[in-house]
Amino acid sequence: MLLRLELLTARLVAGVSRLARRGGGTTIPGKLVSKVHPGAVDQLAARLPQGAVIVSATNGKTTTAAMSAHILEDRFTLAHNSSGANLVSGVASTLLATPHAELGLFEVDEGALPEVARRLQPRAVLLGNLFRDQLDRYGELELVAERWREALVATSEALLVVNVDDPLLGELARDYDGPLRTFGIDDRTQARPSLQHAADSKFCVVCGRPYLYTAAYVGHLGEWRCGGCDRSRLSLDVAARAIELHGIDGSSFTLATPEGSARVRLRLPGLYNVYNAVGAAALAGALEVPVAEIAAALESFTAAFGRFERIAIGDRGVLMLLVKNPAGANEAVRTLLEAEPPPVAVVALNDEIADGRDVSWIWDVDFEPLLAGLDRVVVSGGRAAELALRFAYGGLERAKIEVVPDLERALDRGLELVRPGDELVVLPTYTAMLALRGILARRGHVREFWERAA
Repeated sequence: MLLRLELLTARLVAGVSRLARRGGGTTIPGKLVSKVHPGAVDQLAARLPQGAVIVSATNGKTTTAAMSAHILEDRFTLAHNSSGANLVSGVASTLLATPHAELGLFEVDEGALPEVARRLQPRAVLLGNLFRDQLDRYGELELVAERWREALVATSEALLVVNVDDPLLGELARDYDGPLRTFGIDDRTQARPSLQHAADSKFCVVCGRPYLYTAAYVGHLGEWRCGGCDRSRLSLDVAARAIELHGIDGSSFTLATPEGSARVRLRLPGLYNVYNAVGAAALAGALEVPVAEIAAALESFTAAFGRFERIAIGDRGVLMLLVKNPAGANEAVRTLLEAEPPPVAVVALNDEIADGRDVSWIWDVDFEPLLAGLDRVVVSGGRAAELALRFAYGGLERAKIEVVPDLERALDRGLELVRPGDELVVLPTYTAMLALRGILARRGHVREFWERAA
């Protein structure tokens, strides 16, 4: 009876938060009920008839979880934290908001995964990648991987769906005692000519020797083996083959699974989104969704907010791509260069808690090929000066760099600089993306993210 009263109170708080248009309904109810009843999340998750699924990664977890939800939503009533609130409080709020859900599908923060896994006891865990990100919050990759390893020991009955193109995750998969489903890319025509300097996992965690790559796709993701011991990428259960990249217009690939194959035309650009799609497909296949159904859902999927979003603003447009660490930023640059390079860009760098206080990562991003084609770049956000310095050292003429720390003014300045009919490229970090979308929402160009999730 007590838990029921607490849940009613938390749901009332969620409703008031949404009416106030502050988005707090995504986390405040979960914080409240967890404070009053610490075991509430565990009990709510235990009520899900089809159990819970966790999706985590450094890059792409929001998109992968959204793709998975899009595939599964016709088969299950989902509890899905589509707003991106991916800590314990966000998971709790989602469970509160969906009391009749059958299956829980939760994007989970890298650092929160051990606690969320312990509480939810998921039926499946999807691990997408581990890239260096927010070292002040998470520490080095090996530390995150070890925490994940410990979490998996406590959920050894769960199906592990894992991207074994990532060497650290490959080692987790090799040591996992439970059921396993691997995925990755199998198309050497899409490999980079060499491993990027910003790649993170370069040395074998067993013997310390350098990894050797037959194909390096995104950062350190690829077909790898150790030069000193017998470690190598595990065989792929689910793979993307015969990949074609169509610039910012999307990509296509053959989805190969144990249950069959299908050709997929994805609306999202870049090889990193192929990884997201294959991960979602591997998870859905494990939940017995037919391949044809998976392919159709992926083809109709549109991007999660801010990740690859095209917004019409009068006679101009905005193309927003989230950047938050070297690997993600490099892929955004790579995607833009596959199309006609933009003459104008707004790049926004914040150092809020959700971004990470350490912004030294911008020096590991290969901005130079993008800068070569720019007539003007507007740098913005709390650390706009650091961006201006980075671009100046990258060879961009000082006269082409405008420092406009205020995000709204920077957006307006960027729109002034692009010609009618053209698209302004905006590359923001996480909190800058949310703030820019908030500006566009107030102007009536997009919906707020919590309205999309409602």
